[in-house]
Amino acid sequence: MLELTTEEQLRAATDDDSVLLWAARGLTGSARAWARGRAVAVASPDLSGRDRIAVRGPVEDLLPLLDELMALVGPSYRPFGEAGLLAELCARRDALELSGRFGWMQRTAAGPPLLDEAGGTARAGTDGGGAGDGRGSAQGSARGGPVAHWLAPGELDEAAELIDRHFPASHAHPHRPGVRAWAGVRDERGRLTALAADAWPAPAVGLLAGVVSDPVHGRGRGHAAAACRLVLGTILGRSPRAALMVDAWNGPAIGLYRRLGLEHRMLDAAAQRGAAGAG
Repeated sequence: MLELTTEEQLRAATDDDSVLLWAARGLTGSARAWARGRAVAVASPDLSGRDRIAVRGPVEDLLPLLDELMALVGPSYRPFGEAGLLAELCARRDALELSGRFGWMQRTAAGPPLLDEAGGTARAGTDGGGAGDGRGSAQGSARGGPVAHWLAPGELDEAAELIDRHFPASHAHPHRPGVRAWAGVRDERGRLTALAADAWPAPAVGLLAGVVSDPVHGRGRGHAAAACRLVLGTILGRSPRAALMVDAWNGPAIGLYRRLGLEHRMLDAAAQRGAAGAG
């Protein structure tokens, strides 16, 4: 197998595939990429909460590449890629089994405007980072409605409680590494009702993660959408693409992300047999 050492080489080998470019994180840190024939694999440790291998290519080239790579990086790494491809890999390698199906959704900075729930154009957010009083970098529309802001350090414990109550399976968490900044929305009584994270960023693709809303005080009121718009607007201000991962069964969330201009493709994840788990 041939190691790819630059993002430019990876772009050429994958036809600019956003999934592999996100996993590679610019190939400036611990992520590494290899090619064999027309197959490409990117091994990236601690990516969205797991050691992962993003894969692409015809299965006859990918099988020997993945065999070599798994021997090199170890069993903690979970391959993921196009749903049909992963199913074929697992059918031909007894050591692998499917561990989850999810959607990869993405949009470009040149896509449609980020609209609020009333159809107004949302203001682009500035870069977050936890500074200030937690009310800066707000995003709403000229028509009013929910307003998102970047959370200050003093708000992160409250954010963690919201995640723990309503999205405990989230890989993005205020008390774990990987998140660049959190956006949140408060209701008229000051309760934190929705969150979205700018997490595990790569130069070519930024990731929206940790999207959650309070089912009583935030859901159905556009609060999660407002937090997502702030994060997406910020990502698209610095990167050519923004993406997210969503559970395959979560139709309402997929509908929200489609309204925000993201397109959907289905991916599968695999794991060493006996160690399978979602994601």
